[in-house]
Amino acid sequence: MEFTAKWISAPFLGPDAVPRYEKAFAVEKPVKEARLYCTALGVYRLLLNDAPVSSYVLAPGWTVYRDRLQVQCYDVTALLKKENRLTALVGRGWYSSRLGWIDKIVEERRNAPKGLLLELKLTYEDGSEEVIASDESFLVRPSNILFSEIYDGEKFDASFDPETVSPVPAVCFDYGYETLIPQEGEEIREQERISGKKIIVTPAGEVLIDFEQEVTGYTEFTVDAHEGDRIVIRHGEVLDKYGNFYNDNYRSAKAEISYICREGKQTWHPTLTFFGFRYLKLESWPEAADRIDPAAFTAIAVYSAIRRTGQVESSDPKLNRLFENVFWGQRGNFLDVPTDCPQRDERLGWTGDAEVFCKTASYNFDVRRFFKKWLHDVKADQFPDGGIPHVVPDILSDRDLSEIETDAVKSQGNSAAWGDAAVICPWQIYETYADVSVLADQFDSMKGWVDYIGSATKDPYLWTGGTHFGDWLGLDAPQGSYKGSSREDLIASAYYAYSTSLLIKAGKVLGKDVSAYEERYPKIVAAYRKAFPELRTQTEHVVTLMFGLAEDPAKTAADLAAMVERDGSMKTGFVGTPLILYALSDYGRADLAYDLLLREEYPSWLYAVNRGATTIWEHWDGIMENGDFWSRDMNSFNHYSYGAVLSWVYERAAGITPLMPGFRRIRIAPVPTDRLTSLSAAIDTVSGRVSSRWTHTEKGTVYELTLPVSGEAVIDGVTYTLEAGSYRFVGR
Repeated sequence: MEFTAKWISAPFLGPDAVPRYEKAFAVEKPVKEARLYCTALGVYRLLLNDAPVSSYVLAPGWTVYRDRLQVQCYDVTALLKKENRLTALVGRGWYSSRLGWIDKIVEERRNAPKGLLLELKLTYEDGSEEVIASDESFLVRPSNILFSEIYDGEKFDASFDPETVSPVPAVCFDYGYETLIPQEGEEIREQERISGKKIIVTPAGEVLIDFEQEVTGYTEFTVDAHEGDRIVIRHGEVLDKYGNFYNDNYRSAKAEISYICREGKQTWHPTLTFFGFRYLKLESWPEAADRIDPAAFTAIAVYSAIRRTGQVESSDPKLNRLFENVFWGQRGNFLDVPTDCPQRDERLGWTGDAEVFCKTASYNFDVRRFFKKWLHDVKADQFPDGGIPHVVPDILSDRDLSEIETDAVKSQGNSAAWGDAAVICPWQIYETYADVSVLADQFDSMKGWVDYIGSATKDPYLWTGGTHFGDWLGLDAPQGSYKGSSREDLIASAYYAYSTSLLIKAGKVLGKDVSAYEERYPKIVAAYRKAFPELRTQTEHVVTLMFGLAEDPAKTAADLAAMVERDGSMKTGFVGTPLILYALSDYGRADLAYDLLLREEYPSWLYAVNRGATTIWEHWDGIMENGDFWSRDMNSFNHYSYGAVLSWVYERAAGITPLMPGFRRIRIAPVPTDRLTSLSAAIDTVSGRVSSRWTHTEKGTVYELTLPVSGEAVIDGVTYTLEAGSYRFVGR
């Protein structure tokens, strides 16, 4: 992108300051069009004549800044006056907050200079043009925001008037333009607004606001105060077993807002950071607890502008709460990047979480643009040998630091199921939206990952010898381990086969020569069967079945079912859980799949619902049966991975599956259960809205289906060929 603008900063204000840049200018002629281009090293808030130029918050978003920095374009024609003033605030954002765990990397990131690049292009009615560009003519002064950071929160002084400080010229610096790209992802926006529901005075005497729903975003409050009154608020997800405020699981993240009041009634919310929370602890507040109105507090959900496309409902209120928890978990973790959690000192784009949840995500919301942008970052962060980092953007290893050794960089990636997101996610986005461009964009990256596996293994046609997360958080894990008992080499080799099969499919869609992979694939399958003739865990059975590697699928499925019945519950972790209901129902044990879905005792999806969850937990027993917490160091209560179960509800319980990419041809084969009276699902696909509902009645089970295109329905084992339209069947 071509710019005449210069990068500007304000280093003299200190690293934690949030500078306010400004430029006054006059418009002497009628303006036909005014377009404002802006980006920042950090996150910015931009106003023209004191009005926000857009509803985009936390711009320019989070990308692999080393290679890709998005530039936003705003039409500001309607905001112009004869005399004008541009103002911009720039905070640390993801660019220079203390993200990561390697001290040397964190320190370099925190010291990176925040900067602003801005260009206003005016096109007048007479055909002439004028450009107002950021340079040393922009003035800068301190803003009311004293501090803003992703993990630690924001400090704001409403009693301070920036106009009382004389501005000085901004400092120009050389950063370059080669990484600039047009906006690719969805804009981040303020979405749902939830009023505070109740005031809680805890046994410890703490004053809390409960929104009765966990959200990602920030709080807006209204208060009548005196100048100098100080407000301090901390954020939390849950209460401890005594009913007291708890956020030790946020680890080092302060997650705090500090506000110094001006005189009178005032309303405020943070602007350059975000939190994950359900509860607010009023550490300092100018009113007594009995005078506080919970409605004076509003939780503002902030996430990418993804449009909801999925609807799921059943006759069971607890199951419906689980469904909503999945949707809320996605909202809370789809803030420009598919993160693992939104609250603690992490909030990273873990590839494994995105991989297992991608299908569900694409049914729940329109995430085509969201994932395409993130997958471009996956490609940008891919190691030269084809390996994939654990998180994207890869803030755990900085390849620009000479002090970091190559082996240390590589140690931050290349786990099976996590790195396979580079193949599985592009294929799923293609399957859901029939968008060939995602395959074209990512094919070299997909190929690079599969080739990496082939070069990294100790045994030909398997993937052995690597370091992996295994079946992360599997309940059959040995004492003291976060990994399940499933063999890492087995999981890795299964994913090697699966990703190779998807690469072949993608290559054929694109007309690529994939003959070498077609030759390799059967050898991978044969090697897998020879290396792993006996399966030991639930997850080992699940991946063998679902990735088409079982020599005798019926026996493998029967063994899995027997194991689940013997164990009495799931023992699976991040790898096995998203697939286990499919593995059971696809081989005649839908009854057992429903047993797992509707189970209420630990471990189960509904266990968390019974404990008051409003999002999906990281651990089946994040809050244990005795009320204690699973741990302090890794215990998120908004972690969407296990919400992947919802794809099974769409595709098996309600029976909606695409027979062609983009649902251009559809199959509806519902699998009802006597344990529910009814269940319905609908997806707004690129081909139109498809829906399925079954209801048990005295006359039999009634099936109501709507197809936007031709397809087929399977009712009580009978297949019907259907054209687009609505249908009603009465079954047994």
